[in-house]
Amino acid sequence: MVALVLGMTALAPIRAGAEGILVFAAASLKTALDEIVAGYENQTGQSVSVSYAASSVLARQIQQGAPADVFVSANTDWMDVLEQDGLIRADSRVDLLSNGLVLIGAEDHAQVGEIQPEYDLKADLKDGYLAMALVDAVPAGIYGKAALQSLNQWEAVRTQVAQADNVRAALALVAAGAAPLGIVYQSDARVEERVRIVATFPADLHPPIIYPAALTLDAKEGAHAFLEHLKTDAATAVFLEQGFTLPVR
Repeated sequence: MVALVLGMTALAPIRAGAEGILVFAAASLKTALDEIVAGYENQTGQSVSVSYAASSVLARQIQQGAPADVFVSANTDWMDVLEQDGLIRADSRVDLLSNGLVLIGAEDHAQVGEIQPEYDLKADLKDGYLAMALVDAVPAGIYGKAALQSLNQWEAVRTQVAQADNVRAALALVAAGAAPLGIVYQSDARVEERVRIVATFPADLHPPIIYPAALTLDAKEGAHAFLEHLKTDAATAVFLEQGFTLPVR
């Protein structure tokens, strides 16, 4: 079942045509960004294609020469890597969004509220798996592992972690019943009716969740206008409605 769900939900990067703008964006942005892109295309007539995947995958593709015009990462580390490589326009870089981390389960799973040190995740899992994005490469997985380590619970559950290629794939595992619990962003939990938020992770348990955005070094004409649009009140309203928050600037 795990293999089937992952195969069906893989968000493989796509290539834009010669015309239009190509955006590489973290998988967790899909629902909100699809809506924003549709409105922008209707408003401007500019074609925008979006490739969704884990930030790590997208950053490596840019390193290998993928023709992205805009990159929106789910953490600062991967944007830092591209900036150090000289592959983004540093003066265009902006901290666009923030997010929260939550534990999700089936619709009928008991809710815990904010996770406290005495919460026993292993006992709650029983013999099941904990769905997470790749814990050593994908931002959502990195944040989730850090939170569990802060709670001194990582070692107890690490052999029961089902690692997915990206956070939306982890969400799908819980939605399909392949894993009783999962760790995703709060924005992801809001787009899937088959799961509920079981608990929230206090922000001080993990590094700040920041989504930086920037133009790539070889961004096409028109990409700057789209990046600016992502900072408008209209785009911000969509992000907030989908469960994102704004970073402290």
